[in-house]
Amino acid sequence: MELRQLEYFYAMCQELHFTKAAEKVGISQPSLSQQIKLLEHEIGTPLFDRIGKKTTLTESGKLLLKYTRNIFHEIEQAKISINELNGLQRGSISIGTLLTVENYLIPPALFKFHQQYPAVKISVLGLRTGDIQKHLIENKVDLGIVFLPMKGDEFETISLYTEDMAFAVPVKHPLAQNEMLGLEVLKETASILFPEQFFIRQFINKNCKDIGFVPDPIFEVTTMQSLINMVVDGIGITVLPTPYLEYLSEPQLKIIPIKNAHLIRSVGIVYRKDKHLGAAIHIFIDILKEIAFGLNYVYESRKK
Repeated sequence: MELRQLEYFYAMCQELHFTKAAEKVGISQPSLSQQIKLLEHEIGTPLFDRIGKKTTLTESGKLLLKYTRNIFHEIEQAKISINELNGLQRGSISIGTLLTVENYLIPPALFKFHQQYPAVKISVLGLRTGDIQKHLIENKVDLGIVFLPMKGDEFETISLYTEDMAFAVPVKHPLAQNEMLGLEVLKETASILFPEQFFIRQFINKNCKDIGFVPDPIFEVTTMQSLINMVVDGIGITVLPTPYLEYLSEPQLKIIPIKNAHLIRSVGIVYRKDKHLGAAIHIFIDILKEIAFGLNYVYESRKK
């Protein structure tokens, strides 16, 4: 069995069409068919069922596909390791991060890393938790910044810091006179929240249900900036992570702690267990840990 044959086999698995797969790997359709037949002969079993114009994977084909993916993943990891012999003079890191964290944790980490290693390219995608998990599985990102714990035996996690939630209230709102508020104010006060498919909203809903109600916001918006703008304009109040609200330093907002609630989350790093983390990624993780130490200190100080 040759690596080239596995490349042809993998293209066929993706296209399930001999002509399209042949175009993808840059050979003729008869040549591709011959290579697949040779591979089937070497393995001793058909890999594809050919019924009329339709081509599907056999059970043996599905099994070989699983190992083929692993083989190509290991080859990619080998390339990364070999490239590291040239030092941190080039390379790239891709990160999937929660939208709130993207604002106050990632920018200082990017700035510090870029000062030391300007030739390493970093891509940051602001995503929801489920999308981060999907991107990690599909190897589209190297690291994820998520709320812990994250389900999945294929992942390793590193805890970074703990954050709490707070009300964001327009400074001219009657509630702005309070130094602390309970979640029950969401029953009788106009609010603006994320839609229910967002983790933050699910987190808020769970804590509200514990005291006997479900929030009914007047608006649901999917972007942080739109949500904040609507609160500043006096349309309603909201609940967001305290570090994010403090990062904004918005003079038209008052941050009010939430009393008697368990709106506390652990934020951390997640990555695939079978992924080789290069030197650049390890350094970036260390920088994130350093910044997170400061966030933990602020959180602990606020509790006292």
